[in-house]
Amino acid sequence: MVLPDGFALPPLSYLLPLLLVVVAVIWSLRRAEPTISERTIVSLAPWMVVGAGLNALYQVPGTPIPDVLLPLFGTPAVYLTTFALAGGVWLLSLYRLRVPVPRVLAGVGMSGVVVVLLVAFWYGIQHGSLRLFWPFVALVVAVVLTGVLWVATQFFYPDVAIITGAVGALTLFAHALDGVSTAVGIDVLDFREKTPLSQAILEIAHSLPISNSVGVGWLFVLVKLAIAEFVVLLFADYVAEEPAEGYLLLGVVAAVGLGPGAHNLILFAITG
Repeated sequence: MVLPDGFALPPLSYLLPLLLVVVAVIWSLRRAEPTISERTIVSLAPWMVVGAGLNALYQVPGTPIPDVLLPLFGTPAVYLTTFALAGGVWLLSLYRLRVPVPRVLAGVGMSGVVVVLLVAFWYGIQHGSLRLFWPFVALVVAVVLTGVLWVATQFFYPDVAIITGAVGALTLFAHALDGVSTAVGIDVLDFREKTPLSQAILEIAHSLPISNSVGVGWLFVLVKLAIAEFVVLLFADYVAEEPAEGYLLLGVVAAVGLGPGAHNLILFAITG
């Protein structure tokens, strides 16, 4: 079993139209041949948080999401839904607006983040379950770890830092956030890890003699940071040779970390 708990496709009445929309968006984007740059990928980061927040709201009891929309925000449907929304905005900015694409993507995405967070905080307040301390701690620690790792990358591998730029830094932050938030959830807030591979890493840490004194999440953080740094180093040459494809794939790697990390923080914040 490699899929996380809760992984379930929506009913066909939702899945088929959603797949058709996604295919249409992909076809339209390929036909438009948009410029994919460092700024483009970074501007998509807020959309990763939007999708994460919608999935977190999907999971809470008495979710504020209307029943008719609920199947669109489970796992994995939320990935398709978020891509369709972001892709639609991307196409609109290409054909209808005169504002630079990254600015439109980032602006609309950030507006979405604000809306999702307001709904999430409203839910937490209404249910008396809003707790911001540990999510804030996890965010700060992730930022600090990212800063240390990025400074080290600039010192030891300056060419890699220059080539990957903000997308490289985003990738490190995304996986630092995923790792730290998971550690806080497991060691402090008594949440359960739902992804089998992550659970296996935590079980290895649990088998070590120091687990009783320092917990088990530290190993997951180290593994996530090591993998993220390795990927950034590995992708540098690819980004240099094929910037569009390299940035796009590195952005996908960042999404794999930022989505779960943001999901964890929002879920922790509104469920106490």
